Order: sequence, then structure tokens, then C-alpha cells
Amino acid sequence: MKLITTIVRPERLPAVKAALFRAGVTGITLSRVSGHGGEHELLEQYRGTTLVMEFREKVKIEMVCSEPFVEPCIQAILSAARTGEVGDGKIFVQPIERVIRIRTGERDNAALTAVNADAVQRAALAETGEADGGGAAA
Repeated sequence: MKLITTIVRPERLPAVKAALFRAGVTGITLSRVSGHGGEHELLEQYRGTTLVMEFREKVKIEMVCSEPFVEPCIQAILSAARTGEVGDGKIFVQPIERVIRIRTGERDNAALTAVNADAVQRAALAETGEADGGGAAA
């Protein structure tokens, strides 16, 4: 199992989310974050004063995937988030020791599979007009 954390542009979020759902990843956590990487600072005018905007708004997406879903998840993020410009973001992959679903006590891979994984993936595939790709969730 791996924790995949990615930082992407906010405008790329809908495409990334759809790509992840098509890849079978149904459980994600989103956070609005600010950060500074390789982008140049922005200058903005506010009430006649020039402000230096050091930090850019980004979206952090976190998900835990079983091993078969790690590479498809990474490829989905890359294909949906890439614009080719500085500031597209990063993907971090870290090992996870244990996962426990609080509601049922299920552990590890059993705790990762969403109850509605098949339905979410079918809806994501139908949204893009692709054929049904089968179940399985991260």
C-alpha cells in the first residue's frame, strides 16, 4: 500500500479527479493549500499598491492505493494535471504500514475498497464515454 500525495493547479482538479475515478481510485482527500516552488513571483495591484504574491493557490490530493493501483494512479495524475508549464505540481509516493476502516474494523486492502467503488468508476467512465473498465478501488 502507498500514500500518494499530489499537488496540482486548482483549475486541473476536475480533470485529475475524473482521471483518478476512471483509473479505479474512488477514495481521495482534497485540501486547498498555498505554496511556492519554481514559479516566478506574481505582482498584483491592490488599491494602488503593488503586492508581491509569493505563494500560489494549489490543491493537495491524498489517496492510499493498493499496489496494483499505484502506477495507474500516477499515470492518471500525470495525464490530467500536466500543462507543460512551471508550476504543474508534484507527486509524492510513500509506503503505508496499516489501514483500518473505523466503521467495520477491516484492515489493509479490505479497508481501502470503497463500498460504492464499482458505481463510482462506472459513472466516471460513462461521463467520458468510455467502455466499462470493471471494478476495483484503491
